[in-house]
Amino acid sequence: MQSFGSGRRGTRGLVVLAAAAIVVLTLAACGGSSSGSGTNGTTSSAPAQQGGTAYLAEGTQAAPNYIFPFTPLQYFSTTNFQQFMNLMYRPLYWFGQGATPNLNPSLSLASTPQYTNGGKTATLTMKPYKWSNGETVTAQDVIFWMNMLKVEKLNWAGYAAGTIPDDLADVTASGNKLTFHLNTSANSNWYTYNELSQITPMPMAWDVTKAGQKPQLCGTASFSEVTVSSKTTSKGTTVTPVSAAAKSCAAVYKFLASEANKLSSYDSNPLWQVVDGPFKLTHFDTTGNVTMVPNKTYSGPVKPKLAKFVELPFTADSAEFNALAAGKVDVGTLPASDITANATTTGTCGLKPGANNPRLSANYNVYAGSTWQINYFPFNVNSTGNGGNSGKLLKQLYFRQAFQTLVDQPTLIQKVFKGYGVGTYGPVPVCPTNNFAAQELKLGNPYAYNPSKAKSILTAHGWSVKPGGTSVCSDANKCGVPAGTKLNFALQYVGGSPTEDQLMQAQKSSWAQAGIHVNLTTGTFDTVLSAAVPCSGGSSCQWEYENWGGGWIFAPDYYPSGEDLFQTGASSNSGSYSDPTMDRLIKGTTVGNSDLGAYSVYGAKQLPVVWQPIQIGATEINKKLQGVLPLNALTNINPENWYFTK
Repeated sequence: MQSFGSGRRGTRGLVVLAAAAIVVLTLAACGGSSSGSGTNGTTSSAPAQQGGTAYLAEGTQAAPNYIFPFTPLQYFSTTNFQQFMNLMYRPLYWFGQGATPNLNPSLSLASTPQYTNGGKTATLTMKPYKWSNGETVTAQDVIFWMNMLKVEKLNWAGYAAGTIPDDLADVTASGNKLTFHLNTSANSNWYTYNELSQITPMPMAWDVTKAGQKPQLCGTASFSEVTVSSKTTSKGTTVTPVSAAAKSCAAVYKFLASEANKLSSYDSNPLWQVVDGPFKLTHFDTTGNVTMVPNKTYSGPVKPKLAKFVELPFTADSAEFNALAAGKVDVGTLPASDITANATTTGTCGLKPGANNPRLSANYNVYAGSTWQINYFPFNVNSTGNGGNSGKLLKQLYFRQAFQTLVDQPTLIQKVFKGYGVGTYGPVPVCPTNNFAAQELKLGNPYAYNPSKAKSILTAHGWSVKPGGTSVCSDANKCGVPAGTKLNFALQYVGGSPTEDQLMQAQKSSWAQAGIHVNLTTGTFDTVLSAAVPCSGGSSCQWEYENWGGGWIFAPDYYPSGEDLFQTGASSNSGSYSDPTMDRLIKGTTVGNSDLGAYSVYGAKQLPVVWQPIQIGATEINKKLQGVLPLNALTNINPENWYFTK
């Protein structure tokens, strides 16, 4: 899942073929600690206060802008999910246990699935949750989501060809029990962490095509009653609804997506007031101001103690720091430009914050914790930019190697992030400490910073290298693009952060050493995210590089097997990267019995994206606010756990 800054975008763990029980991701909690006295733990000797309002700072220029959980790629972000929608509409399975991304059964809406029939059948039981309108969260509410997914899978950012719902023969409901009938044996761990994890039950109040309707066919039909016709050509895939139930799903989706685009009505639209999460929305505006109050009918194990939960938008890092200094925010991020003491590393993933900024140390403790993510920005292999030559060049591995070799991640972490960061050298997260990146760790960084090597790569492939200028192709047979083509690219990134400005300017200067001229522009998080979508050509496909500032957090696909990001045709494969070997290796980790080793090493070497260092946020927490820790590795927040002390 895409994320902003110290947040990210989405996918898993131990590989077990068709096991009868789920094996959790084997991760060690490996985060940071407070530079203060550590008074903000999960418990406190001071008595808890009932009520009060807690204020959370949103990411800079990253306000929520979508409320419907069935979300297309341009809205698929931690801002919208982990820090907004999930508070109101609970996913079927909740992930994040302690400081790890492991499945959390206590906060899930259903029992842990049981796999039988050689891994071809998954059975689960719904827990007794309620919607705020008094209706029960039922197995049919899950079928509602699955019916819509069958018809509108191309509008779901978590979709990859051959995965859910393509891999299902049927889904059946009997009372509060659900049975998923798979077409073939699947890796049970993968199926729970990456397939069932995507589901969010939907209330029958959403099964409408206009306000005030009774439920239509989409929500009430069985999965088998929803029939579609799919067709894949060189121009892409189309899905056409065939049955009446399928046509109903298409109409319902169109209506709900339309309502989700009306941001100013979020807090007044009766649709969005039907919730099963711990909070419901009372105020929302298009600038990103969000106010929530407890959902009095919430069925989960922890009932909110706060009277209100408020999210505040910021257009610049400086504004957030000023709000922290003024005590107007309870949980926020200390901008790197305001860090006065560098963090220090303890082992591969451990991070110890430096002393807090003196202006904040009286009221806040600072913490840092690893997130279950990789950081990168995509390039568009179908780009029609630079006279139609950009996409052709970006498909060339040699050019990607030269470009990556000019990214000095260790120096950027120390100088720009002030020690609050770790490197990304491949497609499997290194932190928190886990056993999935073992082979990738042994590989190290195959493209360590080396300007001389970058120049020699380009020279060997027919380029007249002009350091500080713009290199030009002099031998078309070696370059792979016409002679005279210039290494001139456009890169848009999220503005408003001096740290991100410094990072991108540093890399621009580094690329210039080999005559790779990068034109930097800035946009909002939403603007950049909307631009970084797959395209197949034409005037609307000119984007070359887009950087939303945080890469990908593995959610709602938690096992990092790659089908969402790098499989050919995947909805979240922003740059349309395609490689048959990559596809084969990914498939081996999903429906096969392969571990992630071969995939992770191949992805590290093939450079399907531009790997970037991960900035680990220096999180500031009001000393009087308890229950925030441990920091969730998936950037999920649970303000129902939060409470103030005197």
